[in-house]
Amino acid sequence: MTGRTVVVTGAESGIGAACAAAFGGLGDRVAVLYFADAAAAERTAGAVRDRGGEAMTVQAHVDDEGSVDAAFAAVERAWGPPDVLVNSAGLNMSGVTVRTMQLAQWRRLIDTDLTGAFLTSRRFLTGRGETKRDAAIIHISSIHAYAVRAGGADYCAAKGGLSNLVETLAIEEAPRGIRVNAIEPGMILTPMNARAQSDAAYRASLERNIPMGRAGDPAEVADLAVFLASDRARYITGARIVIDGGLSLMQAVGA
Repeated sequence: MTGRTVVVTGAESGIGAACAAAFGGLGDRVAVLYFADAAAAERTAGAVRDRGGEAMTVQAHVDDEGSVDAAFAAVERAWGPPDVLVNSAGLNMSGVTVRTMQLAQWRRLIDTDLTGAFLTSRRFLTGRGETKRDAAIIHISSIHAYAVRAGGADYCAAKGGLSNLVETLAIEEAPRGIRVNAIEPGMILTPMNARAQSDAAYRASLERNIPMGRAGDPAEVADLAVFLASDRARYITGARIVIDGGLSLMQAVGA
C-alpha cells in the first residue's frame, strides 16, 4: 500500500516525526500536524520529501474540535480523505501526586492525550463517510496504560482510557474495513525523555531496568506503525502492541 494520504499528529518531533518520515519513505502523502513549532514541522516535512513522499504542514490543537476539523478539511481539500491516521500528539505525565494535582493539570493531560485521540479519530472517520475501503488508525499509547507510576495519574488514566477507545473503535469500524490499533512504547529517546538524551549517567540508570539494556529509537516505533498500516497487518485490529525492550515485564522485580 503506497501513495496513500497519511495524517500524523504531533509530527513536529519524536515518534510523530519518525512516523511521518517512514511513511514518506513509502511514497505516501503525509500531512504533518503540529501544535506550535512551525519550523520543526517544516523539518519533518523536509524529511518526508527527502525520502520520496509528499508533505504538507497543518497546525492543529488536537484538544480543540474546531481546530481538528479545520486541519482535516485542509488535508481533504488538497488530497482527499486520509487513508491512515497516526495519533502521536501527547503530553507526558506531570510527576504530581493526586492529592496535590490541580484540576487544570488533570484536564490539560486528559484533553490532549485522550480527548485529542477521540476528536482526531472521529474526524478521520466522518471524513471518509460510509466508504468501505481499507484504512488504519494507529494510536501511540504507552506501557503506562497498565504499568502505572506514582505521579502519573493524569497520564496513566489518559492512556488507560485510550486502550478502551481503541478496542471500541476496532469493533465499530471493522465492518467498514478500518483497523484500529495501539502501539505502547516504553522508554524511547524523544524530547519527552530529554534528560535521558543529554545526561548519559541518568540514561544508564534507567536502561539498567530494561532487559535489552537500552532505550528504544523513534524509528523502531515508526517501523511498527508502518507495518500496522500495511496489507501485511490486514487481519490485526483492536491490538495493543508493546515495544519496550522487556521493560514492562520487570514490574514484580524486588517483590
